[in-house]
Amino acid sequence: MNAPFEYTIQVTNVSEVSVSDVVVTERLPRNFRFERADPPATPRDGTLVWALGAMGPRTSLDLKIVGMAITSDCLMHCSTVDFVVPTCINIEVVEPRLVLTKTAPQETVLCDPIPVSFVVTNSGTGDIPGVTVLDNLPPGLQTADGKTQISLDAGTLGSGQSKKYAVNLKAARTGEYINRAIATSSSGLKAEATTRTIVHQPVLAITKTGPERLFLGRPATYQITVTNKGDAPAVETIVEDTIPEGVQAVKASSGGALSGSKIVWQLGTLAINASKTVSVTYTPAKGGAYTNVASAAAVCADAVTATVRTSVEGIAAVLLEVIDVEDPIEVGAQETYIITATNQGSAPDHNVQITCVLEDAQEYVSSDGPTRATVEGRTIRFAPLSVLPVGQKATWKVVVRALRAGDIRFHTIMNTQELGRSVEETEATRQY
Repeated sequence: MNAPFEYTIQVTNVSEVSVSDVVVTERLPRNFRFERADPPATPRDGTLVWALGAMGPRTSLDLKIVGMAITSDCLMHCSTVDFVVPTCINIEVVEPRLVLTKTAPQETVLCDPIPVSFVVTNSGTGDIPGVTVLDNLPPGLQTADGKTQISLDAGTLGSGQSKKYAVNLKAARTGEYINRAIATSSSGLKAEATTRTIVHQPVLAITKTGPERLFLGRPATYQITVTNKGDAPAVETIVEDTIPEGVQAVKASSGGALSGSKIVWQLGTLAINASKTVSVTYTPAKGGAYTNVASAAAVCADAVTATVRTSVEGIAAVLLEVIDVEDPIEVGAQETYIITATNQGSAPDHNVQITCVLEDAQEYVSSDGPTRATVEGRTIRFAPLSVLPVGQKATWKVVVRALRAGDIRFHTIMNTQELGRSVEETEATRQY
């Protein structure tokens, strides 16, 4: 009694499996004074408690307690051990991640397809079920088959798996198109991707200048200017000028080549705001209204045309000739004057009228020709000839009698519709 002593509690896991949450509780008698424990214990309401945690298979641990008896009564030390034999399962925790990547060209021209690619990826762990991609296209943009929505079914994506889709779009007009696609899954995951594409187009403008009026036989030169007023280069620009019917000579500026009934210039690429000018010269073979049409086209550019109308007019040029058949003549004899009007011009003349005036040394005998004559004193006036075609001639005859000797002048006057002034011709005849 009253003498310190030590006793030991040995805890042993006699099984082949680990146990956990091992707790040893030692109930101390009332006539025992506790001094210390190794390892230390937690005193609690007359007990000592060791929370030993886990113990591996076939392992042991000694718990030492030091104290003394304070009475001569028997000491009764009771120990209990509590533990848990765990039944465990490993549950893998996954974190799937849905990623959508979308690519499209930043710039393109209107007539080219717009290739768009979608890549939907599971960059995390675990599967992603029921993956779909939806892209509602902005106004003016549609698929090659005319749809305004892209819907893709990617199904289930495993960890690290990607699926790629390609779609060609076409734009209805130029401008900026911002296009957002959304990928979703049946498990509630969501991802977005946006592209921005600017659609350009070359826009051609054409002007053509030339004479509005031209006299037959003169060459007419036309200037053709084509300008790219769009926001993209005009590739393979070509200018064509249709050769009007009825021309007899054609001359084109450098680079122009004859192709059927057209003159063609291959101008290559026309830069933005750039212009090129070509020219062509035609010589009309006949009068009339000539319509001359030029056109320009390029890859992805709408064709444009320009028209010039030229009125080609002929010129009536009537030559008056007067000759006497006999010269000289005796007094009392007859003289015949032949009057010829020849249209040497390029247009018919109309209302050709011949008037002859006799001197008093001659007198009128008779006349002949395509029109009838009237005689007023010494003036012989033929009725107008309605038309004198190009290259044709008309001949009138006047017969007179010589009344007395002298150096006589037979005076002829011609007027026509196209002439602004009369034409006069004098034929000299010697009478003896």
